[in-house]
Amino acid sequence: METELTPRQKEIFKFICREIETQGYGPTVREIADEFGIGSPNGVVCHLDALVNKGYITRTPRKSRSIELSPEYQAETRGLPLAGQVAAGAMHEAIEQHERIDFTKLLNRRGAYALEVTGDSMIEAHICDGDYVIVHPRRTAHPGEIVVVRTSDGEATLKYWYPEKNRIRLQPANRRMKPIYTRDARVIGVVKGVVRNMQ
Repeated sequence: METELTPRQKEIFKFICREIETQGYGPTVREIADEFGIGSPNGVVCHLDALVNKGYITRTPRKSRSIELSPEYQAETRGLPLAGQVAAGAMHEAIEQHERIDFTKLLNRRGAYALEVTGDSMIEAHICDGDYVIVHPRRTAHPGEIVVVRTSDGEATLKYWYPEKNRIRLQPANRRMKPIYTRDARVIGVVKGVVRNMQ
């Protein structure tokens, strides 16, 4: 946020954020007063009014737990900092950036879910054993998309989707493995991302 907070406003705002994160709702004026040893509710209200005016929180009149993070603050802090670019090929100068990249559309799409990958049939698509794929539920797929499908025997598998005449080719991304041919496979989702823990 552009507007600076006083040290006490920062402390109160951090407390509000912590309460919202851990409890799911903001603290009351009395709880803030107790936390910081402020004798008068009016003293707390002055700090809250400043946080409202500076765009950090909103408050709903005549509501006990009325403190919420402002939409402006949430929009500014959503996602991860985009720190710049790094070369994976030829070296070039690192350029610092001051943006944020928001994965909400990928991770929080309605119905989206994650699956842990087991096996190495998709390693040439850079999807490895132990990775997590982000799946958007779909019942259809375009040729060449990576999908989660359920086969006629009830097994779910992760493969490239290639409809062919009178059959479907489920193509692994591992040249040591052969494709699976089936007449009965049902798309249950399309892979939209992969998350890897490097530890």
